[in-house]
Amino acid sequence: MIYLLLSILASSVIFLVFKLFDLFKINTFQAIVVNYAIACAAGIIGYAKPINLIELPNYSWFGGTVFLGFLFILIFNLMAITTQRSGLSVVSVSTKMSVVIPIAFGLFYYNENAGLLKISGIILALIAVYLVSVKDNTSKLVSKNELLFPVLVFLGSGIIDTTIKYLETSYVEQDDISLFSAVIFLTAFVIGISILMFKVLRQNEKIKFKNLVGGLALGIPNYYSIYFLVKALRNPQLESSVVFTLNNVGILICAVLLGILFFREKLSRKNWLGFFLALISIICIAIVKS
Repeated sequence: MIYLLLSILASSVIFLVFKLFDLFKINTFQAIVVNYAIACAAGIIGYAKPINLIELPNYSWFGGTVFLGFLFILIFNLMAITTQRSGLSVVSVSTKMSVVIPIAFGLFYYNENAGLLKISGIILALIAVYLVSVKDNTSKLVSKNELLFPVLVFLGSGIIDTTIKYLETSYVEQDDISLFSAVIFLTAFVIGISILMFKVLRQNEKIKFKNLVGGLALGIPNYYSIYFLVKALRNPQLESSVVFTLNNVGILICAVLLGILFFREKLSRKNWLGFFLALISIICIAIVKS
């Protein structure tokens, strides 16, 4: 359970860093690219064995990490497009509700326990995610022409979590978790830096020092959010449906508290209802595990 809590904490720090990006006018894409380099470096430093780059493609999970790295960049850009077209609330709901995909995968593919109390907790968690994510000033409905991007964000985010679960269960050795995480971020960095160089050379985009600092601040918690999530998924006493639900709801609760404490954010009645439903969902799932 400690790894799950650490993953939630690291992911919550990511939320805090992104909020600071807005405050200091950080170029998000530049910071994201640097963040992947820092996260990759953290994984390499944490890997106890010598690394032979030539042998990396021979690892059974290598193809999966390349796929994940590509998805990291793709989903980030889709989230940016969705934010511009439909607003931040739509992106937030699409991303958080995607947890239903790895949950369903765990229940059906791994035949995980699907008791009434557990299912009730998962359903409450999904309702809570929606209620907390939607703002009162979001009155505009997503048109049919704009629906594609939120759906792609939903599917892509869910596929990322599901793929991580499948790879760590089927292919990743205990000693290779750091290297596994590092290669995911390395792939994302290679793709991201290629896009950034195109922007610099062809579109005259300027790289600013503050964006590099932002990437450094984001990279370390980003790496550990994945590393500790994989460690939590390896716990034989925690089913993946439980891990993903508690991780998602835990991040949601921490994000709400951080927003209130540090940024004086105001919650609507709907948001508060979602917050308390999130707490109830955790209690339901905790009872199942006790």
